[in-house]
Amino acid sequence: MEELLVDEVLQLLENESDRQLKNYLNELNISDVEHLIDELPQYAVKFIETLSIKRAVNVFRILDFPTQERIIKKLQSNKLTEIIRQLPPDDRTALLGELKGDAVKRLLILLPDNDRIEALHLLGYKEDSVGRLMTPDFIAVKTDWTVNRVLSHIRRYGKNSETIDVVYVIDKDGVLLDDIRIREILLADPEIRIGDLTDNRLISLKVNDPQEEAINVFRMNNRVALPVVDDGNILLGIVTVDDILWIAHEEYTEDIQKMGGTQALDEPYLDVPVFQLYKKRVVWLIVLFFGELLTIAAMSNFEHEIDKVVILALFVPLIISSGGNSGSQAATLIIQAMALGEVTIRDWWNVLRREIFSGVFLGSTLCLLSFSVIAIWHIVMPSFSDHPVLIGLVVGCSLVGVVLWGTLMGSMLPLLLKKLGADPAASSTPFVATLVDVTGLIIYFSFAMLFLKGVLL
Repeated sequence: MEELLVDEVLQLLENESDRQLKNYLNELNISDVEHLIDELPQYAVKFIETLSIKRAVNVFRILDFPTQERIIKKLQSNKLTEIIRQLPPDDRTALLGELKGDAVKRLLILLPDNDRIEALHLLGYKEDSVGRLMTPDFIAVKTDWTVNRVLSHIRRYGKNSETIDVVYVIDKDGVLLDDIRIREILLADPEIRIGDLTDNRLISLKVNDPQEEAINVFRMNNRVALPVVDDGNILLGIVTVDDILWIAHEEYTEDIQKMGGTQALDEPYLDVPVFQLYKKRVVWLIVLFFGELLTIAAMSNFEHEIDKVVILALFVPLIISSGGNSGSQAATLIIQAMALGEVTIRDWWNVLRREIFSGVFLGSTLCLLSFSVIAIWHIVMPSFSDHPVLIGLVVGCSLVGVVLWGTLMGSMLPLLLKKLGADPAASSTPFVATLVDVTGLIIYFSFAMLFLKGVLL
């Protein structure tokens, strides 16, 4: 279906059928037009210029920033002016916040005075705050208004509102008192006062709250929009669920990239220049490189033991990979739980206690498996070792210790970094694995000294 869509549009472009192209594009869903722009980026500007202004705005607002930026640079000034002026305030703020100084000035000049003041006001909030997400386009009413008056107000101003699913009740000073779903208003007696419909079960966001907190509030309360207030509870705007879903997607993507041992990418992977991609990845690789040098240092301290019992070296990859894997598992689970609001720093003791039991059970399982494997090897290859039981004890006990240590480090490091104000995602897979590699070797050779001293050492 998508390939057919692209082929049909290419045919219209080749035939220079502008009228047919306009009719065709205006009949498509905006998601289909977005797909066309992704597949045919060289025609992105032509597609936006061909669309009616309303549909052009709707398509433009769902494009990723690099595409928006390319279109802005080449779009005719009259079309650009219309699009910028008709963009919802929250989408306009997101765009202006990504652009550089000169481009921002160029677009601000295109706005009417009131919209320019509004845009500058929204840009004044911190980049990761709720204030950057909110729109001042909402329906607000007073407690003494009747349902009839509210409905008349909605008919008059509702078309300019981001949503009319929820109506906000304020006092004469603009203080937020409550919010009411439109369903309750439509089903109420036309002469009843709005104040009689309020239940004072209000949920709101603070304008300076971090956006991550807003994501959690939306997730827990199943709302399509939430009001945004200042410290004096004055209603400033609203945040809608479509913006929250976009931010949640960005946060998730950023965490996944950091968990892989790289800095977060600011653009889609294929749009990032190779050298920029190199810079994003090389820092962590250098850090981990020096971390792994500690592994070499640890092994060099046990060089004498390895010379005497060469078989010990065979199990080194097994030991350090088991510890790294268990640590990465724990870190991933805790980071995800923290992102969902299921775990906070205050829960550290509960997390520690659970991971101690998990680490012991997981390590014991691998211990039994290692004993079985070593026993089978001894039966199949009697020359494998003259002391299979002792070797099994060294490997098995080491696995219990390393896996337990890995789960504890993987679960506690994200909480510790959060306490220190750092990003917990940065402690995941590669970082935890590197730390456990070093400590795992120390645990392994300590058990070797304990069980093999006086026998093989």
